[in-house]
Amino acid sequence: MATLAARLFRTERASDLLSGTPRAHAIDRWIFVITAAWFIVIVLAGFVPDSIMKIGMVEAGKRPSFPLIMHVHAALMGSFLLLLLAQTGLMAKGRSEYHMRLGVAAFVLAPALVVAGFILAPTMYHETWNILRAAPPEAQAKLHALISRKEDVLLVQLRVGLLFPLFLVMGLRARGINAGLHKRMMILAPSVALSAGIDRIPWLPTTMPGSPLSIDAFILVALAPMFIWDVIRNRRVHEAYWIWIAAIVPVSLVVYRLWDTPWWHVTARQILGVPT
Repeated sequence: MATLAARLFRTERASDLLSGTPRAHAIDRWIFVITAAWFIVIVLAGFVPDSIMKIGMVEAGKRPSFPLIMHVHAALMGSFLLLLLAQTGLMAKGRSEYHMRLGVAAFVLAPALVVAGFILAPTMYHETWNILRAAPPEAQAKLHALISRKEDVLLVQLRVGLLFPLFLVMGLRARGINAGLHKRMMILAPSVALSAGIDRIPWLPTTMPGSPLSIDAFILVALAPMFIWDVIRNRRVHEAYWIWIAAIVPVSLVVYRLWDTPWWHVTARQILGVPT
């Protein structure tokens, strides 16, 4: 995968009708904008009702107040998605100079988002763990189930923490060298983080907490319009998708293999520094 990516950074191997200006079809210019906006809709559909419900619980004294890192992470993720929307919109309008200037923000937002994510996951886990320790015996069974679920979800969070920066570095490295790889990787990178929003959409069918299969399926659904249009217009699968698949499949197989296994639950607690 590294060899393929390095070769793609140097040159575009085949013509790309979705890169460059002008582009023949209006959708060629706007498909990436549509996808970025679609990602925002997915995140809002999951987090808005979930946040309203949890705010109500805080006000009713049924859960602790949100930690500061949660607000920081939400602000960073929202900023990143809005930046993605703005960047794709600027390129759709042919304003590459403004696109390049604004793109510098990604070099600040992306690392901050990754760091915040690695702080947020154990913070929220320890919040539940502390509630469990103080809970009466009749409430502990439900909280133990929640702890186990959070330990499994940690696998998905670790996948995001690994693949999001990997794809983002690839996309940023291709900046100014391979436009086709750059623009697709900047979309494919945050797609792996859609799992958090998808899991919170209450009306979607789900395999959780038994398996993350439904989450992964809906990530593919979210990417489907861009992918299908790309294949229709270029009559091939762009190399960016092959890189994405080559990275996400083996990591996901590990997630599925470890999901809800006794070994992983013990290991997760050791990682998070709580008694096993």
